[in-house]
Amino acid sequence: MSRRKGGPGPGLRPLWRLLVVWVVAALTLLLVSALLPGFDVGGLGPAFVASALLGLLNALVWPVLVRLALPLTVLTLGLAPLALNAGMVAFVAWALDDVTVDGFWWALAVAVAVTVVSMTLTAALALDDDDVVLRHLLRRSRTPAATEGDRQVPGVLFVQIDGLAHPVLQRAVRDGNAPTIAHWLASGSHRLTAWTTGWSSQTGASQAGILMGSHYDMPAFRWFEKDTGKTYVSNRPRHAAQLERRLSTGHGLLHADGASRGNIFTGDAEDSVLTMSSAGRKRGRIGAGYYAYFSQPYTAMRTLLGFLAEAVRERHQGRVQRRRDVLPRVHRGGVYPLLRAFTTVLSRDVIVATLVGDMRDGRSVVYADFVGYDEVAHHSGVERYDALEVLRRLDHELGRLARAADEVSRPYRIVVLSDHGQSQGATFRTRYGRTLSDLVSEACGRTVADAGEQDARSAGEESWGYAGGALTEVAAGPGLGGRAADRATRGRRREDGDVVLGPESAAPLDADHPGELMVLASGNLGLVYLTGEPGRVTRERIDALHPELLPALCAHPGIGFLLVASADRGPLVLSRDGELQLATGAVRGRDPLADFGPHARTQVALTDSYPHCADIMVNSLWDTQTDEVAAFEELVGSHGGMGGAQTRPFLLYPADLPDPGGEVVGAEQVHQQLRRWLAHLGHHTYRDDERPVEIYSPEPGDAAPHGRA
Repeated sequence: MSRRKGGPGPGLRPLWRLLVVWVVAALTLLLVSALLPGFDVGGLGPAFVASALLGLLNALVWPVLVRLALPLTVLTLGLAPLALNAGMVAFVAWALDDVTVDGFWWALAVAVAVTVVSMTLTAALALDDDDVVLRHLLRRSRTPAATEGDRQVPGVLFVQIDGLAHPVLQRAVRDGNAPTIAHWLASGSHRLTAWTTGWSSQTGASQAGILMGSHYDMPAFRWFEKDTGKTYVSNRPRHAAQLERRLSTGHGLLHADGASRGNIFTGDAEDSVLTMSSAGRKRGRIGAGYYAYFSQPYTAMRTLLGFLAEAVRERHQGRVQRRRDVLPRVHRGGVYPLLRAFTTVLSRDVIVATLVGDMRDGRSVVYADFVGYDEVAHHSGVERYDALEVLRRLDHELGRLARAADEVSRPYRIVVLSDHGQSQGATFRTRYGRTLSDLVSEACGRTVADAGEQDARSAGEESWGYAGGALTEVAAGPGLGGRAADRATRGRRREDGDVVLGPESAAPLDADHPGELMVLASGNLGLVYLTGEPGRVTRERIDALHPELLPALCAHPGIGFLLVASADRGPLVLSRDGELQLATGAVRGRDPLADFGPHARTQVALTDSYPHCADIMVNSLWDTQTDEVAAFEELVGSHGGMGGAQTRPFLLYPADLPDPGGEVVGAEQVHQQLRRWLAHLGHHTYRDDERPVEIYSPEPGDAAPHGRA
């Protein structure tokens, strides 16, 4: 990539650009006046005056208004600046006699129309939209820049495309759905390889391993801890913060001048935006990220129109699936279109803006997570048009980041990776007409706890957690907006302060369930607890209490295998056709893990070693003929267990970095590899790859002290 640094000054170019923008804005107002009956500009002269006044308001007043209304921006999923823009149109009409607008809604229509027409004219005049966006994003920051010595060492952007499997990316490159990555691979600038997750193939465990160096005692996306009576959900802010305290050694991947963008964990970074473990604790961090983006009217309106278009696109694509009877499919109505737009447009654009700012300011290492593909693939399917369309747009953003890297003074390397993949298939409930909770309830002759029932029946999308985290941050902030957000979210707030949205908001996840059964779900991984029994319940005790439970689970065609602990023979993996004794490797009948890959025994054994492993861990079927699983949540594409591409994410890295030198197995090995690359580039603080990790083993009631993994 060429680097356009230095060279002659801008000369008169900014003045000419300002004049072009002014003329375009005036003509746009005239066009909108002709199209909208509720808006009138009295000729060319008033149009130029009105466009000049709007330009001044955008330059001088907009940043102040956005800062004041920032909490409402998050609370309304980004729609508040649209109302601010309408307010400025109304002010111009009030201030100028020749300009009239018939009320707020017409002002709102004018604001949207002006933006649409301006963007269209920009394209027609060959003013590259990417160049316009980058020019806004690359404006000088007031943040102190990196020292000249630091700038000699390349910075690194670690860009995570959440949920994208290695084989899916390979096909996307082949079929033209990832042209930027395809160009990198064809030119030889980057190399692509796969890595293997643990049994818990989901963002919480994977990001903990990648960013913190360990995901010890995280058996699933959500799990129950009997000693404290608490159910953990990986991307709930207070839960993520407590998990990070358990795992942090103070030397995570981002501890040295690092930044976390859109992640669950900070990786020990001091600077974080849209990061769950710091939401509500570091005041203004999420707000700073939003403000940096929305303070520019062009980029703000561009994103907001994209947000609205994405919500409409989702409604259309959902109807197309229903009309064509595409199977498998799940419900895509309600507020999901807004949640999709939040993850695929709003959070994406804010994160891209912060990444450009990080490069502009010379930050050393940044890790960012884009969750849009994962969110859409959950609902539409892993390689259906809807998901691949989101992937194409993320690929385009990679190209934009590469172009931004050419414009800054510090050299940067871009490493792209995923935390897990997804596997597709009709859900357990769709296939068999009942949930895992129903199966457990029928086998035991008693009702399963409501929390488990809720989780097994409901999708519990990760996007609810990210939206709740953003609201948690806003409601904890100062000022009128923070107080308004706090009042608006009190009905969704838990005792720990987290705002919880979606299916889990109605489930009493933090309560004890004495004498009951509980079922939790993480994709096609199910967790069954006998909550009235202390500690991990043995197979012998389960058989004594509920003699039909294990036979019913093993015999069900929707279950691939399950893990239990025997008092006499240690951990056992059971299925319809066989039994595996993990400690000795002895097999009766057919090995239950035979179809799940060469690392399956190691993956299951690691989960078995966790203090908070469930009494029964249940993995759904994996049909090797169709490559389908049966999720225990209502998701078309799922992840969290084993079977299919969900355990096969990827690493895409610059060719001048050392090859991993073998298969990368587990997120902890990814963490070590990323550290080695940083050290290779000259980040000397990361030359500690072999530092031993002390394992944290909690006692009942332990508050999880800092500095243990």
